[in-house]
Amino acid sequence: MATINLTRAVARDLRAADPARRGGLRRKLRRNATAYLFLAGAVLCFAVFSWYPMIREVIMSFQYTNFAGDTKWVGLRNYQRVLHDPDFWSAWRTTGLFTLFALVVGYAVPFALAVVLNEIRHARSYFRLLVYLPVMMPPVAAAFLWKWFYTPDDSGLFNAALHAVGLPSVQWLQSSHTLAVLCLVLFSTWINMGGTVLVYLASLQGIPGELYEAAELDGAGLLRRVWHVTVPQTRLILSMMLLLQIVGTMQVFLEPYIITGSANDTTSVVYLIYQYAFNYDNYGSAAALGVLLLLVLIAFAGGYLWLSRRAEEE
Repeated sequence: MATINLTRAVARDLRAADPARRGGLRRKLRRNATAYLFLAGAVLCFAVFSWYPMIREVIMSFQYTNFAGDTKWVGLRNYQRVLHDPDFWSAWRTTGLFTLFALVVGYAVPFALAVVLNEIRHARSYFRLLVYLPVMMPPVAAAFLWKWFYTPDDSGLFNAALHAVGLPSVQWLQSSHTLAVLCLVLFSTWINMGGTVLVYLASLQGIPGELYEAAELDGAGLLRRVWHVTVPQTRLILSMMLLLQIVGTMQVFLEPYIITGSANDTTSVVYLIYQYAFNYDNYGSAAALGVLLLLVLIAFAGGYLWLSRRAEEE
């Protein structure tokens, strides 16, 4: 009998608590309705503009599709064509060289510039605006501007500057493949480093001043303070920016498309995708090359994150 009475009491408590629980859930939903609405909009945008195109690209990579809309299933034929194309390996060589130069120039220069700007005490806002100004320029207009800078005759800005100091002209984009890729990296670094510098500055300003004061008391100069204080304190942001730098530079398109075209064989992987689609009228091969690039980036990002996690655990 005692057990029956206990069961009935528990049932009454559950019935009494259930409306209160439902009321609390409704209040919570009403309170967070705006957040859920914004979240639904973001998910919808990702689904329409990111996830669906990726899925559609994978499907298209197994089809023959042209501009007229003719479609037929061809299996792995698109991948075979791409892999046997001599331009495939040349494009990967150019993309790899661009990424390597971007790590040496485009990754180190913004961080060094952020350290210098962080040390400036006067006209700090002016210099930050000056560094960020290229980001506000239309990329295509900036690319045409730098194409004029690299003009091989005396009308180009860089050759005119060389002549002003008595040096001979340089064939910036025509002399060698390596120099042409380096010229593209210089433009890419100039136009993109503004946002990166601001990210580094925000991270640098979060470093406690006591660490720098202790380093100065120990007699550490600027370089030693940067190496022993700044770099360890910004290691997380440096790792994240390194990953974003490599993923972004491996998708380079604007620079070879406008500045060099196919000169000196500076066709990148993404530029080759564009050529497959719009010059060769073969969307299937373009999609197949895009899937291969996606797999390479996923493999690199996954391996990089795994190594970073292991390094943190150790």
